[in-house]
Amino acid sequence: MADASLTPGTLVPGPLAGLAVVDCSTVLAGPYCTMLLGDLGADVIKVEPPEGDGTRGWGPPWVGSEADGTRTAAYYLAVNRNKRSIRLDLKTPGGAEVLRRLLTRGDILIENFRTGGFARLGFDDDELLRLNPALVHLAISGYGSDGPAADRPGYDFVIQASSGLMSITGASDEEGGAPTKVGVAISDVMTGMLGAVSVLASLLARERAGGPAAAQTAGGPVEGQTAGGPMAGKGQRIDISLLASTLSALVNQAQNAFVSGVAPGRRGNAHPNIVPYETFETADGEIAVAAGSERQWPRLCVALGLPALADDPMFATNGDRVERRIELRPTLAERFAERSSAEWLEILEATGIPAGPINDVLAAFASPEATARGMTVEMEHPAWGLIRQVGIPFEFSATPASIRTPPPLLGQDTDEILAELGFTAKAARALHETGVV
Repeated sequence: MADASLTPGTLVPGPLAGLAVVDCSTVLAGPYCTMLLGDLGADVIKVEPPEGDGTRGWGPPWVGSEADGTRTAAYYLAVNRNKRSIRLDLKTPGGAEVLRRLLTRGDILIENFRTGGFARLGFDDDELLRLNPALVHLAISGYGSDGPAADRPGYDFVIQASSGLMSITGASDEEGGAPTKVGVAISDVMTGMLGAVSVLASLLARERAGGPAAAQTAGGPVEGQTAGGPMAGKGQRIDISLLASTLSALVNQAQNAFVSGVAPGRRGNAHPNIVPYETFETADGEIAVAAGSERQWPRLCVALGLPALADDPMFATNGDRVERRIELRPTLAERFAERSSAEWLEILEATGIPAGPINDVLAAFASPEATARGMTVEMEHPAWGLIRQVGIPFEFSATPASIRTPPPLLGQDTDEILAELGFTAKAARALHETGVV
């Protein structure tokens, strides 16, 4: 288990060190995006409404105590490390002034107000351009800033349904399965990831003057192209939606539908284009088997003690096996049921067939593979004590990502941030007294 209780001064700066992120988002998609940027070294200031991010109350389970006002849901902890929190009422003139100062010095703004909501607070595109022409503005919404559903709020569960994702998730049609959501808010998570990608691309465009005009080779600029261009030093607005992000994640299933003209149905744990690539019951449980290449198919047959099956012309190619999966599966299932999961996993690993146990969440993080990648970390929080979190999934050889601070209490960094913005102690007290912060 990796130790994340590190002093910032002892860490090598991350790749985004020196960049300032103003995070006006709540719940999951935006906060997940800004946590990724924070893990990469950016200074993320979380601007929370007076009542705090709604996920602070999405428990149980909880950390902290209701008696001393520190009780916070585990959900909030999941996506808010490496951030500083300021409690701010943006509907007041004083709150708007604090945000203006933040945006003036910021590199990135991320918000997920309903379409038009941020503009109604006095921060439309023209005002943001006036405040900071270099600002990269990521606007997250359910359905995008235009179109027939632009005014609708975005909820992951509804997006999973309307995007088609739910229609291909769940027990197979043959088993009478009903449409089922993914076990995590995957539309939010995908939007957060794609949001981070688009923000990083915009930062690169700002630095390199944007796109092909600044393309470089090892020997210098490409012939006929020059560094610099219309985007040099300028930010831009990025419009990203939960719906578009989820539709983009349908990848091969969407392409199958486009080519065939038939909407795919549910296949449970079976793959639509590869066979065998699914779960099988064993004598004492269930395992996942992924024979994903033609080279692996004969090896799987040998491992199962069915060498003749590899020579059967009915199943010679993956296409044959996909078309005849109904005939093939019972033979494989019967053989897998003869041994325990542990026995089969040992046999399959020895023969080079990808396979794995079906772990629960705690078992997955306790696995040797997850431990080797440092995917569980521990850190001390002044109010909540020792907390465990998911580790960072990417490793850099020279500018490592890091977990420098635990998720903050509501508004715990307000005074520090106000001082950085040039507010005197007297002015800060006035903001507190009037409920602005």
